[in-house]
Amino acid sequence: MPNIKSAIKRVATNETKNSLNAPKKAAMRTAVKRAEEAVANNSENANDSVKAAIKAVEKAASKGLIHKNTAARKKSSLMKKQA
Repeated sequence: MPNIKSAIKRVATNETKNSLNAPKKAAMRTAVKRAEEAVANNSENANDSVKAAIKAVEKAASKGLIHKNTAARKKSSLMKKQA
């Protein structure tokens, strides 16, 4: 545990941000996995799940949860699998 007051505050802020960001990032990963499964199984709702996954990836990138190049790579990969 830090001794300096600003470092103590920083630890508290980091914990708060982490508790808010972790579920959002997990939801993005889940959306990507569901889209990949739907495309692999030639499901009729594959297009919808890919759209939802791309939206989740873009949102995560805009919030800073993942890097923009990672988001581009994930979107590209999904589109390639869909085609």
